[in-house]
Amino acid sequence: MAEAVLDAPPPRDRPVVRMSPEQLCQELLARKRPLSAQEAADIYAQGRPSVVGLFVTLSAQWVSARTGPQAPHPSTPSGMRAPYEKPPPKRRPRDPGRKKGHAGARRGPPQKINNHQEHSLGACPDCGGRLNKKPTRERTRIIEDIPEVEPVVTEHTICGYWCRRCEKIVEPMVADALPGSKIGNSLLALTAWLHYGVGMTLSQILLLLNCHLNFKLSPGGLVQMWYRLQEILYAWYVAIGEEVKAAGVVCADETGWRVSGLLHWLWCFTSQTATYYLIDRSRGEVAIKKFFAEAFAGILVTDFWKVYDRVVAAFKQKCLVHLFRELKKVDVRNRSPGWKAFRKTLKRLLRDALRLSKREELSSAEYDSRRARLDGRLNAIIAHPWKDADARRLAKRLLKYRDELFTFLDHEGVPADNNGGERAIRPAVIIRKNSFCNRSERGANAQAVMMSVYRTLKLRGHDPIRTVVQALRVYLETGKLPPLPVPRALLG
Repeated sequence: MAEAVLDAPPPRDRPVVRMSPEQLCQELLARKRPLSAQEAADIYAQGRPSVVGLFVTLSAQWVSARTGPQAPHPSTPSGMRAPYEKPPPKRRPRDPGRKKGHAGARRGPPQKINNHQEHSLGACPDCGGRLNKKPTRERTRIIEDIPEVEPVVTEHTICGYWCRRCEKIVEPMVADALPGSKIGNSLLALTAWLHYGVGMTLSQILLLLNCHLNFKLSPGGLVQMWYRLQEILYAWYVAIGEEVKAAGVVCADETGWRVSGLLHWLWCFTSQTATYYLIDRSRGEVAIKKFFAEAFAGILVTDFWKVYDRVVAAFKQKCLVHLFRELKKVDVRNRSPGWKAFRKTLKRLLRDALRLSKREELSSAEYDSRRARLDGRLNAIIAHPWKDADARRLAKRLLKYRDELFTFLDHEGVPADNNGGERAIRPAVIIRKNSFCNRSERGANAQAVMMSVYRTLKLRGHDPIRTVVQALRVYLETGKLPPLPVPRALLG
C-alpha cells in the first residue's frame, strides 16, 4: 500500500526536472534555507527510487558528520586510503584574536634608518594643475625591505712560514670557513638551520639559494657540509644529553621514523632548557637504555607505554590526558551501565585532582587532607569489583600505576600531562612530513644531532645562525668547540 502511494506522483502544473540522488543531495547541502512545500513536492514527484536514494545519501552524510569519516569502499585502491583520518574539528570555543578593548600591538619603528628619500610633485596627479612650490604639509613613512642579495666572494691570501723547530711550513687558520670548503660558515649555518631547525627540504633550500640569494650549489655538496658540521657540533649533542639527564623534570615521547625505508623510532627527551633526540631501530628497552644508562634522579613524565617502566627514576608521572582520551575512546563503542559508572567515577577523580593542583589558597593541612582523600577514592575504584570488561582493564592499569598518577600534587613544577614531550616532538613530526625521514644511518645520526642542537638553542633564546657561526670560529681558531650556551635568562 505504501509503495503504491509513493509511486503515484501528485498532480503538477509544470514539468519535473529529473536529478540523481547525488545531485539532489549536493543541492540540498549547498542551500542555506529549508525546503519549501513546492520544492519537496518536486522531489516527491520524481518517484520512489529517487526519494529512497536521496534518504540513503543524506543519512550517510549525517552519520559521517556525527561520527567521522566511514571506512573506504573495498574497491578503493590502497594508495588512496588515508592511514589515519581525524574526526571532524570541533567548533572554536571563542572567536580568534584578542578580546575587544585590548591594547593593539604593531611593529615598532626601526632603530636605524639607512637611506632618506624625498618625494615631491610638480603638478596635480588628478587634474594636472599647477601646485605651490612650498608643500602645505610633510609626513614621513618608514619602509623596511630586503634588497636583492649578492654573494660576497673573498679571496684569502694565506702566507706560509717555515718553522725551524717543527721543520715544516705553517699557515694561519682561516676562521671564515671549514678547511677545504668554498662556502662560508654563515651560509653553512643558515642552510643547516633551515633544514634541521625549520624543516625545509633540500630542494626548497636549493631553490631559495638559486633564486633569492643568487648562490649556485649542488645538493650532494651541501649534504656533505652538513655532515661535517654535525661532527663538529657532536660535543654539544653529548652535553645536551647530560643536561637533560641532570634536569629535575624530564618529559619523554616517541614516534615513528623511517631510515632507508625501514621503520625506526624517534625518541625525544626534553626539559625546560634542553631537548635531546635519538633515532633508533628499537622502540623497546634497548633504545631507552642508550639514554638512561643509569638511574634517573629526577621525575620522568611519560604516557603509558610500558617501556618507560624499565627506567629507574626517583619519581614518575603518567599523563592524565591519555587517561581522558582512553575514556572518551571507549565511550564511543561501550554504552553499558557498568562502563558509564566507572567512567563517571574516574573522570570526577581526575578532575578533582587537577583542580586541587591549582588551589593555592588552601593551607598545608587542608591540602594534605584533600590529597589523602584522593588516594582513598583511587583505591576504592581499584578495589571495586567491576563487571564491565573495559572497566576491569582500566582498573588494572590504575593498580599498576597507582603511585605515578598524582605525583604532580606532591612536587612543584611537575605537569599532570605529557604536553612538554609532545610539543618537543612536534617539530620533528613536521620535518618527517616534509622530508620523508632519512635515507641512511649517517643521515639519521646527523638528523638527531642537528635537531637537538637547534631545538635547544631555541629553548634557550639564542640566535641559531649567529651562535653556530661564532662557535665554528672559536673551533677553527682553538681546535676546541666552546661550551654549550646557557639560557639567556641566566645571562641577565
